[in-house]
Amino acid sequence: MANTREIVTKAVVGKGKKSFTTTKTVTPECVPTTILGCWVINHNFKGYRTGNKINIEGSYDVNIWYSCSGDTKTEVVRETTNYLEEVNVPRQDSTDITNEDIIIRSLKQPSCTRAEIVDGKIEYTVQKELGIEIVGDVKVKIAYDEEEDPWEVIMDDVDDSDIQNAEEQIEQEVNEEYLD
Repeated sequence: MANTREIVTKAVVGKGKKSFTTTKTVTPECVPTTILGCWVINHNFKGYRTGNKINIEGSYDVNIWYSCSGDTKTEVVRETTNYLEEVNVPRQDSTDITNEDIIIRSLKQPSCTRAEIVDGKIEYTVQKELGIEIVGDVKVKIAYDEEEDPWEVIMDDVDDSDIQNAEEQIEQEVNEEYLD
């Protein structure tokens, strides 16, 4: 006869991913002539719930390498960008939200996809993709059987000499004229 039990465990109750694009402008000390490179480092973030939305708070540093003074000098402009993204993560069921964990993952690290000179300033675009998981308490019903599983017989360890002796004994006991 099968009975049921309820198990309370943690499970993913909401999951989603979203891409974000940000365009910003920075004014360097020296008027830029050519953009030589742009990279994004030191990405940090955390997530928390506010009402029905998940807020993701984070920051990253943007470093833009450029030439100036008629391409005779190079400089690097550094800027820290703070962001606050608000997302609505679809939930799989109506679980209790009082005891949940928000897990944020960077699925695509922030990277500079465009950097160009506009009116003596540098305009750049950064793209990132974040994955959001909501982990909460769920109840799982399982069926169980009260009958005990049969016991396996545990054999003693056997070495090669025991096997050889057993084979010799079997050969001596075999009657080859049995069918005659």
